[in-house]
Amino acid sequence: MIKNLCVVGLGYIGLPTAVMFANHKLHVHGVDINEKAVKMIQNKQLHIEENGLQDRMEKAIDEGYLTVGIKPKKADVFIVAVPSPINSDKTANLEYVRKATESIVPYLQKGNLVILESTVPPKTVEDVMLPELIKSGLEIGTDILVSHSPERVIPGRIFEELINNDRIVGGINEESSLKTKELYEVFVKGQIHLTDATTAELVKVMENTYRDVNIAFANELAKMADKLDVNIWEAIKFANYHPRVNVHFPGPGVGGHCIAVDPWFLVELQPDISKLIRLSRNTNDGMPAYVASQVQRILAQQNAAGKNIAVFGLAFKGNVDDMRESPSSDVIEELQKLDLEVTAFDPHIKENLHPSQTQDMKLALRDADLLLVLTNHDEFSAMNPAEISELMRGKTVYDTKNCLDRSQWMDAGFASYLLGNSK
Repeated sequence: MIKNLCVVGLGYIGLPTAVMFANHKLHVHGVDINEKAVKMIQNKQLHIEENGLQDRMEKAIDEGYLTVGIKPKKADVFIVAVPSPINSDKTANLEYVRKATESIVPYLQKGNLVILESTVPPKTVEDVMLPELIKSGLEIGTDILVSHSPERVIPGRIFEELINNDRIVGGINEESSLKTKELYEVFVKGQIHLTDATTAELVKVMENTYRDVNIAFANELAKMADKLDVNIWEAIKFANYHPRVNVHFPGPGVGGHCIAVDPWFLVELQPDISKLIRLSRNTNDGMPAYVASQVQRILAQQNAAGKNIAVFGLAFKGNVDDMRESPSSDVIEELQKLDLEVTAFDPHIKENLHPSQTQDMKLALRDADLLLVLTNHDEFSAMNPAEISELMRGKTVYDTKNCLDRSQWMDAGFASYLLGNSK
């Protein structure tokens, strides 16, 4: 019977997962090499933003079901939920996974289950984890069970989706799959689908690659619409009324720890075959430069004397504090290459993580010639354009997320431009 868990990695996935199990009366020890994050959790403070996490974490700690530290402890189940980023050459960096696996080896005992939740290239369990686990001296597949069960959640709705989404479980053998299924049935209400580890790895990467390719299609359409004087957001909405069409929406690029990263895993795996995937990645990676060029064009069109840009939004998606792979940083870099001055503001990122960032919204807007919205935070949708107008030098706004009421801004005297409708 499973009573104790050790979760390695207390980031955007690991901490909510640890808390979820602890809220269901399993004793969980969370581990992270980030000592600051560990101390914050011990003091019941969050180092990440997620709806419902604060109350759930406090409850888990107060009831004695959650502890955290910088080293693992013996447990019945070990869950590895660490980053799997890409290197500068777009190849997978699996050192976090390897080191996390290495760190639990001294604590492994006969009967343990090891689960990898990180999104990884196919064959990572087989080629990276198992060689480390073998060093325990225990027999893999009998003494130690191993599986991959990738997270399938979205920041801002993690707890809802942990509970209700279907889950994929891929074991190195049937016993590993069944034991993992038994564990997640503690809280998962969605269906749990069983397969092998490599298939599970591929499924998660496929899911994110599908979305990346779809967004690249939307971004190409947005560029076309800019020249056709068509509102691409409206066109996509109408197209999606077709029962077999589901076009995603465009944006200033693709961010986050999955969609902007995972397609490169497939490109690295089969570079001669993955031509569409590579092209889509390049299309989405090219959007920050496109947005910057549009800003420059809009300023010229408005005969703006200045070159001060207020950038609103550094997080990769709305209503979260997650800047991982955020295209906003690339947009700012491209703007600066054009000799434009940038001041950035994001209400969800409480400390300055970018050199251009300020915590003062009014300071970001002061004497700005153009307001560029890169993230669809609710706070931005609720802004009063009349009040914004009093702070800015120029009365121009460029919305790349379709989150502003365009007519309201034009009524307030703004020249309003929209990605995919900015002729």
